[in-house]
Amino acid sequence: MATLRFSRGLFGKPPDPALLERLLHELALWDKRDARIMTLSGGMKRRVMIAKALAHEPKILFLDEPSAGVDVELRHGMWQMVRRLRDAGTTIILTTHYIEEAEEMADRIGVMRSGQLVVVEETCMLMRKLGKRQLSLSLAQPLAELPGALATLPLALSDDRQSLIYTFDAHAGDAGIASLLARLGEHGIAWKDLATRESSLEDIFVDLVHGART
Repeated sequence: MATLRFSRGLFGKPPDPALLERLLHELALWDKRDARIMTLSGGMKRRVMIAKALAHEPKILFLDEPSAGVDVELRHGMWQMVRRLRDAGTTIILTTHYIEEAEEMADRIGVMRSGQLVVVEETCMLMRKLGKRQLSLSLAQPLAELPGALATLPLALSDDRQSLIYTFDAHAGDAGIASLLARLGEHGIAWKDLATRESSLEDIFVDLVHGART
């Protein structure tokens, strides 16, 4: 607690014991409020750093992998707190390797490759521009190979030859699925089940980092 009071005072903020107590509870540090920092574990020390950063109610907050090394329950609690700060108007600049958290939390995303920013975009627009959807068709009978007449389509045969994977623009007006199914029927290719999957931010991130998209 003393560390947070000192940190808040450095920024000329008046005492606010209720705020500091709430921070310690939200970061699961209340039981350690009187402990010396050197006696805390690495994960707890990281939480103390976050509490110090929040103690003076900043308008801009930089968080460098804040959830690394903390357990799942605490991570969820931490992100609830970050959401409240964001919704209250705090600008948060976050670096993270937890892509699902970035997808859920960030209004705007930047992806770095070899030390260079390869894209900076609003999350919804990034998903719209680079996201793809895949239709997986489970075949009634395995195929030895894809018919040459279908080679011009964004269609692939799975490694086990039991499925066809059709990739299309999730936001296109005409995905071409009806035409695909008709052409499969023309070639006597029967299917028994289908499922769709849309690109996650992690899929897009992996493609960008490995240079598949620019």
